[in-house]
Amino acid sequence: MRCAYFTAGLPEYTPEEAVAALRDAGYDGIEWRVTDQAPSADGRPGFWAGNRCTWPLTTFVEDAPRIRALTESAGLSMPNVGAYVTCDDLPAVERALQGTAALGAPGVRINVPRYDGTSPYLPLRERSRAQYREVAAMARRYGVRALIEIHMGNITPSASAAAAFLEGFDPRDVGVIHDAGNMVYEGYEQYRLGLEVLGPYLAHVHIKNARWERTGTRADGGVEWRATFAPLRKGIADLSALMQALRAVGYDGWLSFEDFSTERPTAERIIDNLAYVRHLLAA
Repeated sequence: MRCAYFTAGLPEYTPEEAVAALRDAGYDGIEWRVTDQAPSADGRPGFWAGNRCTWPLTTFVEDAPRIRALTESAGLSMPNVGAYVTCDDLPAVERALQGTAALGAPGVRINVPRYDGTSPYLPLRERSRAQYREVAAMARRYGVRALIEIHMGNITPSASAAAAFLEGFDPRDVGVIHDAGNMVYEGYEQYRLGLEVLGPYLAHVHIKNARWERTGTRADGGVEWRATFAPLRKGIADLSALMQALRAVGYDGWLSFEDFSTERPTAERIIDNLAYVRHLLAA
């Protein structure tokens, strides 16, 4: 398996600094974040706002030659593009697919809608599946694979939900990003079970971790909890078990780090995360 880093986790780095840091640390690839983001409220770079290592979607197609040259000059590959477009916005989807094709990357994240449990689920899923059929057809035209992510708070929070969503789709056109860290928040399934259910739709793997913290007591006496991101070595997700499960199903693709913990500086996280996972792979 080869290792990349998703630039959402490198908010204070410029693209030039990011490729140099990842090259020097021994990574094989980089997963670029692409979205039209808002500035951060405090003026400092953040993971989701003011991220300096993010390319705008509005100019993604025009920026693609520069992005490709910058990445290739560092000897890095691009296993996937981390776009933030959703399947109900087909013009934005096409822009993301077109830019990804220009980069020569094989896949791009195309999101599904969020879901908070306050309305019926199945009608939303069926509407979204119809929209994703249009996404899949467009992806085939561009020669790029459209990927949904297992993600808390959306309609595919587990491997089984993602597999059900894509049932009947051609896995050459669409696939799934597995994310054990997100499944700490919502959607946990035993790793091998989920990977086997995904079968040919397993396209990419994000590596991060999270944990639950007690935050207080409710008026009814119950304990209040919240999930929060954690360093790879300190979270609930059993990354050793994940590596074993990936081997068991014959996965030999990319592991892309997506670390949103802040206990250590970014430069230290880059180096330690790679060392930790390579140790797990060698075990």
